[in-house]
Amino acid sequence: MPLSEHEQRILEQYEKELQQDPHLSKRIGRSSIYTGLARRVRLAVLSFFVGFVMLMLFFVSLPVSVAGFVVMLLSGLVIYHYLKRIGRDQLMARGGRLPMAGWLARLGERFRGRPDKTS
Repeated sequence: MPLSEHEQRILEQYEKELQQDPHLSKRIGRSSIYTGLARRVRLAVLSFFVGFVMLMLFFVSLPVSVAGFVVMLLSGLVIYHYLKRIGRDQLMARGGRLPMAGWLARLGERFRGRPDKTS
């Protein structure tokens, strides 16, 4: 299906902007959906460890340790959710642009009980 005149003008405008700003095209080329997901997983892992430290402060205050447990629980759920979203297609990304995403996807597959099929 051919583009309408309006869509053609918008496409030409995007092409001009990409030619004027080469750094934008480099940033777009480096990023993908999985870079944001991997960043969120890293933040969730960091918050899990913060929650663990809060949990170990139970001798200081019981509410702090309960809050630490809640932080650990929520960050664990966030980690699981994003590992699930990374999915099976990143299992093949060994050593590519996102090696951490591939590693996280393999870890997620292990949690789901599916064997990692490597040849």
